[in-house]
Amino acid sequence: MLILAASVGAMVTMSATAFAQTASVKDSKPIKLAVLGDSLTAGYGLPASAAFPVRLQKALQEKGIQTDIVNAGVSGDTTSGGRDRLDWSIPKDIEAVIVELGANDALRGIDPKVSRASLDNILKRLKARNIKVLLCGMYAPPNYGADYAAKFNSIYPDLAKAYGVPLYPFFLEGIVGDAKLNQSDGLHPTAEGVDAIVKRILPTVEAFLKNK
Repeated sequence: MLILAASVGAMVTMSATAFAQTASVKDSKPIKLAVLGDSLTAGYGLPASAAFPVRLQKALQEKGIQTDIVNAGVSGDTTSGGRDRLDWSIPKDIEAVIVELGANDALRGIDPKVSRASLDNILKRLKARNIKVLLCGMYAPPNYGADYAAKFNSIYPDLAKAYGVPLYPFFLEGIVGDAKLNQSDGLHPTAEGVDAIVKRILPTVEAFLKNK
C-alpha cells in the first residue's frame, strides 16, 4: 500500500509539473500584433531593422512581453488606402492592431470627413473581427488653418471614445521640429527618432497589451 501511495504521489507530482510546464509554454506564446500605418511605421529611409515595429518588438521583449509584430505600414498611404487594404494587410491570426494613419491625409489637405469615415470603417471592421485596437492620433499642420485643424484633430479622440479603444494622442510626440531626430525632409524620423517614439509610446502599448 505504501508503494502504491508513493507511486500515486509521484504521478500527481509529475502531472502537476507537466501542467505547470504546459501553462508556462502557453503563457510565453507571443502576442500577434500588427502595425497598420504609413511611412512613419513602414520605416521610410531606414534599414528594416530600424523600423518602428521592429524597435517596438525589441523594447517589449526587454520588458518581458513576447510579441510577434507584423509591419503593415505602406509609405505614402492615406486612411483610405489603409481601409482598402485592411483585409489582406491584417492576417487572420492577428490579435491586436496599432493603427497609425492620417499623416498623409493632413499633408495633402484631404477633407477631414473622408479621413474620419475611413478610420471609422477600419475600427468597425477590426472590432467585427474581435481584434483589439490602439489608435494613434495625428495633428494637422498649421498651414491649412484653424478650422481644418480643429476638424482633423478631433477625429482621433472622437473615434477612440465611440469605439472604446485606447488613444495615443500624437504619434510624433517629442520629435517634431528636432533636426537630430528627423531625416533631411523634416517629416520622417531617423533611427534615433524611431527609438524616441518607441520610448514614449511604450507604456501605452504595455497597458494596451496587458488589457488585451
